[in-house]
Amino acid sequence: MGSAVSLDELGIINTGTIYHNLPVARLVEIALERGEGVLAENGALRVETGKYTGRSPKDRYFVDTPSVHSNIAWGDSNKPMSEETFERLYNRLVAYLQGQDLFVFDGFIGADKEYRMPIRFINQLAWQGVFVHQLFVRPTAEELAEHVPQFTVICAPGFNALPEIDNTRSEAFIVLNFDRKVIIIGGSQYAGEIKKSMFTAMNYLLPEKGVCPMHCSANMSPNGDTALFFGLSGTGKTTLSADPERYLIGDDEHGWSDKGIFNFEGGCYAKCIKLSAESEPQIWNAIRFGSVIENVDIDFESRSVDYDSSALTENTRAAYPIYHIPNAVIPGVGDHPKAVVFLTADAFGVMPPIAKLNREQAMYHFLSGYTSKLAGTERGITEPEATFSTCFGAPFLPRSPIVYANLLGERIEKHNSQVFLVNTGWTGGPYGVGNRMKLKYTRAMVSAALNGELENVEFRPDPVFGIMIPQSCPGVPSEVLNPRNTWADKEKYDATARKLAGLFIENFSKFKNVPDAIRNAGPRI
Repeated sequence: MGSAVSLDELGIINTGTIYHNLPVARLVEIALERGEGVLAENGALRVETGKYTGRSPKDRYFVDTPSVHSNIAWGDSNKPMSEETFERLYNRLVAYLQGQDLFVFDGFIGADKEYRMPIRFINQLAWQGVFVHQLFVRPTAEELAEHVPQFTVICAPGFNALPEIDNTRSEAFIVLNFDRKVIIIGGSQYAGEIKKSMFTAMNYLLPEKGVCPMHCSANMSPNGDTALFFGLSGTGKTTLSADPERYLIGDDEHGWSDKGIFNFEGGCYAKCIKLSAESEPQIWNAIRFGSVIENVDIDFESRSVDYDSSALTENTRAAYPIYHIPNAVIPGVGDHPKAVVFLTADAFGVMPPIAKLNREQAMYHFLSGYTSKLAGTERGITEPEATFSTCFGAPFLPRSPIVYANLLGERIEKHNSQVFLVNTGWTGGPYGVGNRMKLKYTRAMVSAALNGELENVEFRPDPVFGIMIPQSCPGVPSEVLNPRNTWADKEKYDATARKLAGLFIENFSKFKNVPDAIRNAGPRI
């Protein structure tokens, strides 16, 4: 898999060496030779991404062509770039790459062969060559010989945009051109831009094929019962899906077709701040040779890593192939899910730790996509702030959120999937007063929901949010299940619950063409 390829069709000629689908060990060796990272004590390739330690959503653009103009929900998350501006930026990028060594990976996005897409990644950095090799679906030798890319991602972190010429916000840019079937990335080394730009492309393309693209993790029981976990960063999506009692299908991106669900990727990209072998043994053990760890603090003499440190960023990441998880499902496909779990990390401490939703409530909370930012994590935030990210993935959705909500709602109804809302956030008070929900309790509640152990217990509606709270759950103290009972000051709980309910209602007012049954499924003040 070290054969040469031509990039002439992209205008990239007179290059240096083109490394094509090299084995990971060789890519790691080259990255070390080039000084792009160091080998950590656990065998992972440790790298730093410089100024950008997370995605830069305000620097993402779509080329505004007649074929896509009416399909994209233009706004803060989906900003247009003219064809003329793209061509100017693209031509300078291509000129910059002439004569450089490039790392090419030909593979696939999508584990289901009926819906997967052949893709090509062209990277300036060897370590990002490791990243894409591990994160996407790797071809067999036979598949590689016949591989014809349908989409190409060119990532050149060393090339900066010029805002005064390119009409960009900064030197960083992520530009998707659906007519040219190409994505260009520059100005940022953060590997999450590569991953999420291709996810965004699939979110545009798959609805036309009748597939619901989803920002969720997925796993299955030994008897094949599948579950989905939706949630924003920090809510436990990766942690809860990596369950030693179940089989992991994927940790982040999936499609739901008429056949069932399928993973888009061939690897995992786990947040690893405060990672420990005790709390998350599968992820801990998955980080070894062949993995990439981004911005994790390290002792350069001993090469030991400090997962508790946020010296470079809170958003420390580990990328590894899914087969590093011992009970991974390969290929990553599963049946229609019996359970769908929406995760939130409620720092107000008023959402129940688990609740059951009817179809209308499920659509309301899917469109809301609620979690919260924590006091102290960003400058100026002195108390919890509600964050609403439509469909639990607004930055990655080119089309109207109603498109994705309708696709999900139709499938939940058709396949009679049970929907649960799980709060992995705070209990007994807001952040700074209460405590984070114990992971063992969350695991017990999720396990009970997935195993059918909540089917015969009593449920009562939450007086503010209307969702149904179980009155008992195996392995969980009953007083934990009702959040009001965990607060010493009940009046303060009531006021905080009403405040959060008001934020839900205010946020949902932006959806103009939603059926009344869904709008009325939200909280009441």
